[in-house]
This record gives sequence, structure tokens and C-alpha cells, in this order.
Amino acid sequence: MLYVVITFLWTSILLYLLLGGADYGAGIIELFTSGKNKEVTRKTLYSAIGPIWEANHMWLIIAIVILFVGFPVIYSTMSVNLHIPLTIMLLGIIARGTAFTFRHYDAVVDDMQHIYNTIFAISSFVTPFFLGIIAGSAVSGHIDPNADTFLSAYIFSWLHWFAVAVGLFTVSICGFLASVYLIGEADDDQSRLRFAHKAQFFNIAAVICGILVFIAAYLENVPLMEWVFGNWVGRIAIISATLSLIWMWYLLYQGKIKLLRVLAGFQVTMILLTTTYRHFPNIVILKGGGYLSLMEHAGQEKTMQSLGLALLIGSVFILPALFYLIYSFQKNPLKYNEPH
Repeated sequence: MLYVVITFLWTSILLYLLLGGADYGAGIIELFTSGKNKEVTRKTLYSAIGPIWEANHMWLIIAIVILFVGFPVIYSTMSVNLHIPLTIMLLGIIARGTAFTFRHYDAVVDDMQHIYNTIFAISSFVTPFFLGIIAGSAVSGHIDPNADTFLSAYIFSWLHWFAVAVGLFTVSICGFLASVYLIGEADDDQSRLRFAHKAQFFNIAAVICGILVFIAAYLENVPLMEWVFGNWVGRIAIISATLSLIWMWYLLYQGKIKLLRVLAGFQVTMILLTTTYRHFPNIVILKGGGYLSLMEHAGQEKTMQSLGLALLIGSVFILPALFYLIYSFQKNPLKYNEPH
């Protein structure tokens, strides 16, 4: 049952990155959109993420619950040493959701609309940025379980170049996913072309930020090169992601919307697989060579059995309903009109 729980954990992280990341990317696109195109961009965003954006946080909740119940040592270590970036990320989620709701349903159209728009766009950038910082910090070897000062325990555990580079890479990935997804949501050719250009922009940004991640890893002695290229799974995943990227660039202006989305999701899946396979089951790399393992630091056997059973039963009821929700709004999209 332990492997069932681990599979649900990895899948939840992947789906949150693919679906929740695309939601964040929608706000990132708005942040990097010129003033003359912001209104039409917002209308497209409302239609695309308005009906189901809340449901995407389910994957994050599942991952947190799995760690809390099944891996309490890992959960407590991360929540203590990384409580500052975790708090900022959670505040970003709250601010983003509040701004998204109020800028649409506020009965009075005034200057507050500009404030809502600004909060939504900035928090859409900040939240995945700190999500990436948390992920980078977990495997960077900077978390010191024996730290005896505030800075070493709660600041230097996450404030370093490798984590910042991973944060920027996460932001660019979210913008890339959203751009590809939104090509199929646009109502006119001009908007579709604009989102295709955005996809190219964020794709290039992801490549640049990815290079920065490798440079920072080298400078801070994080064995990222060995994790990615030191095994046949990583090499196959990188080659597959690169080939699919070339194919996606070819199809970007061909109108193959569904295939583009599949390719974008495939690339992100390969990136996550590459960066997690080599050091599995060690989910947290500690300073001094220690680690926290999903195998060695799992909860009691009865706890894992109950958790795995609950996840299996819950997925039978939740997943079909969620997929039907997404299918329903794709079939009959709900159009949101921004207030004027």
C-alpha cells in the first residue's frame, strides 16, 4: 500500500503543476500583456479558468494530506524549515483567489478593479515562484536539521540561487502551459496568434531559466547533472521532451489544439520524471548528506494501509466527477464578461 500512496503523491504534484500551474500561468500572461490587449485577454482567461479554477487546488490539498498523514517527519521538517516560503505561497493563493472573485463579482465598478487586477496578476507570479523555491529547497541540501540560528534554520534553507532559479523556471513553465492551453480558448485568429507568440516567449524563458538552474546547481554542489543525465530514464525523458518540443513548435501555428496541449503536458511530465527519478525515494536532501525518504520515513503500516485505501476509494468517486466537470465546460464553455 506504500507504493499506492507514493503514486498518488507524485501524481497529485504532477496534476497540480499541469492544471494549477496553467491557472497561475493565466495570471502571468496577464502580467506580461500590453495594456491594449489586457481586456480581451482577461475575457479569454475568465472563460478558460472561471468554471474550474477552484477544483485545481484539490491536487495540492491531496499532496499535503498525504504528507501530513503518511509521512509526518517529512511534513514537519518542510513545514518548519520552509515555513516562510510556504506562508508566502499560501498567502498568494488566497490573494489570487480573492482578487479573481472580487474583480468579477464586485457590484461597484471603480478604482478597486485596478487593485484587483494588480493583485491577481502579481500573486499569480509570486505563488508559483515560491512553489518552485520550496521544491528546489527540498532537494538542494540546504535544509540543516542541526541549525542553531534563525538565519541558518529559516532563511538560508531556502534563500539561495538554486531555489530562486527553480522558482523562475516554475514561473516560466506555468506561463508556457497557460499559453498553449489558451490558444484553443481564443475566439479569433488574432488572439490565437498572440497566445502562440506567448507560448514561444515562455518556452524560450523556460530554456533560459533551465540553464540558470543547472548553473546554480553546479555552483552550489547540487548533483542535478547526475540526476538528469546519469541514468537511462533521465536520458530517454530528456530526448523525448526535446523531440516533442520541436514537434510542438512546428504545430504551434497549425491549429492542432488538442495535440499541442498533450505535447505541452508531456514535456512537463518528462521534466518532473527526470528530476525525481534518480534520487527517489529521497524526497528531501538535508545538509551534510542526510535525507528524508518516502520509504524509510513513512508512517505506521496500518496508517499507510488506511491512507492508501482511502485514496483508492476517494478516487473512484472524485475523479469521474472532476473529469465530467472539465468535459462539461469544454463542451458548453461559460463566458465571463468583465465589468466595465
